[in-house]
Amino acid sequence: MADIVQQRIEDRIPALEQLERIGLFTNKEVKSILKRSTALEYKLHRPVQSKDDFIAFVQYEINVLELIKKRRARIGYHFKREEIEYPIIHGINNVFRRAITKWQEDVQLWLSHVAFNKKWGAKTQLSKVLSSMLAIHPDKPALWMMAAKCEMEDRNSSESARHLFLRALRFHPENKKVYQEYFRMELMHAEKLRKQQQELEQAKIDVGEYEFSPEISSGKLAEVVYRDATQKIKGVKFILSLLKIAKIFDFTKELQDIIHQDLQSHYKDDCLMWDFMATRELDATIAHDFKSARGSAIDTECREERCCVIYEEALKSLNTEAMWTCYVTFCLDRYKRRTNVIELKKQRKERLLRVLQSAHDAMLLEETFYKTWLKVLMLEGESVYAVQIAITATQRFSKSIEVWYLSLQTLVGLESAEAGHLFQEALKHVNSKESLPLWQLQADWTMTSTTPEETDAFFQKALLSPVPAVSAAMKEKYLEWSYKTGGYKKARKTFTSLHEHRPFTKAFFMKMIHIEKEQESPKMSNLRDYYERAIREFGSSDEDLWMNYIKEELSGHGNPEKCGNLHWRAIKILEGESAVRFSTQYTLMQTGHI
Repeated sequence: MADIVQQRIEDRIPALEQLERIGLFTNKEVKSILKRSTALEYKLHRPVQSKDDFIAFVQYEINVLELIKKRRARIGYHFKREEIEYPIIHGINNVFRRAITKWQEDVQLWLSHVAFNKKWGAKTQLSKVLSSMLAIHPDKPALWMMAAKCEMEDRNSSESARHLFLRALRFHPENKKVYQEYFRMELMHAEKLRKQQQELEQAKIDVGEYEFSPEISSGKLAEVVYRDATQKIKGVKFILSLLKIAKIFDFTKELQDIIHQDLQSHYKDDCLMWDFMATRELDATIAHDFKSARGSAIDTECREERCCVIYEEALKSLNTEAMWTCYVTFCLDRYKRRTNVIELKKQRKERLLRVLQSAHDAMLLEETFYKTWLKVLMLEGESVYAVQIAITATQRFSKSIEVWYLSLQTLVGLESAEAGHLFQEALKHVNSKESLPLWQLQADWTMTSTTPEETDAFFQKALLSPVPAVSAAMKEKYLEWSYKTGGYKKARKTFTSLHEHRPFTKAFFMKMIHIEKEQESPKMSNLRDYYERAIREFGSSDEDLWMNYIKEELSGHGNPEKCGNLHWRAIKILEGESAVRFSTQYTLMQTGHI
């Protein structure tokens, strides 16, 4: 082992001597580098090798390279790279190879090796590393694409990039991303050739017998890729992704037309195709340069109408929820767009409401759009229509808690007389385990819209709910309402009637504590009772409850002598992390930090 290390160190000496000779490093620095490199090299030859040792060696050597680069820039010396940097780069590559041989499965190690060679311009070595990496990890499409990109951009070799993509497709014949990047690469290659040809023609340079292939420069290879991809991978989304790539390049009109024709020929039964064909009308070339907002608005309105014509045409043969969803989404998007032209704004609102109604009549309006519909109607002040739609939505989606909540919220906001009856209907249809939001909404409505007797009856019914979350939440609401309507005495009476009926929430007890403390002369005996009951339910996991209890005893109406006993009880009852947090907070309180 020592002989191998010594040989490698001796191989480094010429490069280090050059560094000292040309004044980039001092003699002391050179000795320090040699000493550090020797120590790191010995670590790589331990009986049990560590990946971290290899990484540390590589990182140190890269830092040396970076320092050389800075020193060169400072003194303006840019010679003898072959004698100085190249041996160091070669040595780093050797260390990378040794590490990768041992830990071939570590993709990050491979990627670090690739990144190193890219940064320091070792193009030949880069190609070898990529080839070895793909031989070990052919099952990872991202590595194939990265390798092809390196060949295209770093080594300027479109042929190698193409070869890599073709190999990738043997392993991943139906991978969309590979095809997309292959398609993009061919278009980039064609664009590059076109620019080269244009520059040569402008410079009037005779290229002799060499001629640029018109088929390649026009993107025919990309068309071949497109054909192959669409034969293996079906679906409008994938084709549209290729079309989006093609639109980036200004010479692909013919290719775009081919894609458009394929979409219309093979995907007439797909709503995404119709959606694309419709929205394409918005991007049609503007025939005039409008000087007024009014003229521009008229043109926009005409474009939007042309889109709607296509949507209507699609619905004749494809009357599905998905197609209506595309249509409504388009109308909603246009409605949300800001405009100062009142006529255009009105037109968009009327169109949206018309399409929503049509989709609803066809029983094909998606559930989520009812919220949008009701919101628009409320904004436009059409409350009667909004009530009608809210009730109708609950009939169609009778099992949906979201639809019931939205509809009831709308009726409550409009103070509709239908709200009370609809609350009862909602609880009959929805899953009782999910009904808490409806109970809470009904509680808020009942407390403000019904008589005290009716409200009390509602809470008595709610408290009997078999769903623990509902029963617990209603206790809080009931206590709050009792205090607001009957004051302290009624609140205390309500609390007394409920404090033995589980389940509880911490908020129930804290609310009663808050009510007690709002009185002119709060009774500490009552506060202790509330805290003790809360601790009985939540004392094993809520350190804040104990801290509040202790602070209460430290206040003017408490007894500080009880704090020690409370602390001892808390430590005994609290579990796990809660006990640790309590101890920390108690210590901070004693030292005056909180």
